[in-house]
Amino acid sequence: MKSTFKVLFYVKRNATRKDGKMPIVARITVDGHIAQFNTKLEIKPNNWSVKMGRAIGQSYENKQFNGMLNEIKASLYKIYHEIQQKDNYVTAEKVKNDFLGVSEYHETLINLFQKHNEDVFKLIGISKSPGTYQKYKVTLKHLQNFLLLKYKLTDISLKEIKHMFLCDFEIYLLTTAGCNANTTAKFMQFLKRIILIARNNGLIIHDPFANYKIKLTKVDRGYLTQEDIEKILQKKFSTKRLELVRDIFIFSCFTGLAYIDVYNLTEKNIRTSFDGNLWVMAKRQKTNIQSNILLLNVPKMILDKYKGKSPNNKLLPILSNQKMNAYLKEIGDLCEIDKELTFHIARHTFATTITLAKGVPIETVSKMLGHTNIRTTQIYARITDSKISNDMQALAGKLEGIEKMFKI
Repeated sequence: MKSTFKVLFYVKRNATRKDGKMPIVARITVDGHIAQFNTKLEIKPNNWSVKMGRAIGQSYENKQFNGMLNEIKASLYKIYHEIQQKDNYVTAEKVKNDFLGVSEYHETLINLFQKHNEDVFKLIGISKSPGTYQKYKVTLKHLQNFLLLKYKLTDISLKEIKHMFLCDFEIYLLTTAGCNANTTAKFMQFLKRIILIARNNGLIIHDPFANYKIKLTKVDRGYLTQEDIEKILQKKFSTKRLELVRDIFIFSCFTGLAYIDVYNLTEKNIRTSFDGNLWVMAKRQKTNIQSNILLLNVPKMILDKYKGKSPNNKLLPILSNQKMNAYLKEIGDLCEIDKELTFHIARHTFATTITLAKGVPIETVSKMLGHTNIRTTQIYARITDSKISNDMQALAGKLEGIEKMFKI
């Protein structure tokens, strides 16, 4: 980033030596901030020009003196440009310390981000998911591309991350990178996590996110109605591939399990519980929260259908998430469902159509989804018109006869 840089020399008049000479001080100014040091050079005041900041006169001694000042100035400019090219964060103190041989290290954004990602990678399967690691990797890649495009840099000092940097990165994500508003907000949240690590470890004092608001837009991801589910259940597919994808998708609709949790299911996750019924008992990979779901008849039939057909002791022969979503779009077209089918819609469908609309309390739904907060469940579960109608009809039944007390 651009900065102003100046070097001037002046005599320190309150430190006159016995021989009448005064020490010469070098003053470095970067963006209005000053650092200064004693050059170890001395001169008599009548041989010094305050206006020029140099020795006056044509004597050999004065010419030699000015030559030494020129060498100091040239060295300071060289150091300034080297620091600017290396990490783009230049301060007057940094230039002075480099000249005097005093090292000063500033941690950089990309370097810290890479260290963080290495730690996340080590925690995959322990407290982090592959998906989380992938999101951090993509955020880092966007940052690297942004730095090259905007500043022609491969890294930048953390101390140079200001509010304007965040705004510029947000604009880059929305325009050049082609991200939508919510994806951009997610990337900004991951960057904020890195800045928080830097602050907590004393690498920076200021918080560039202090006056920056991450804007998440509420998105209705949709869900399948009872009619939609019935269409998919009754459809006969010409290929085993689409039949498999349909079956696993329906399994998720009736259990509320996310893709990665269906993928991880093994026989040990299906247990007979206190009520004598079969339950899915597993910890969600994303949050490590226990999720217990009563196994309904439809998912039971699907498990029986694919028993022994999956490798590595897995319950279902699930495809990659990308392939599942691609084939689900095809299924949506074949079933004439005017919604974009994705695997995650199954989780919303379980919360809304399979449970909440059938009278299951939201607290119970929340527990089965593995949420720790009802507000999270409210994102997944919608109060449908049919649910309102059923609830109000039940209320009307309870109030039946009260109108007889009303006298017009």
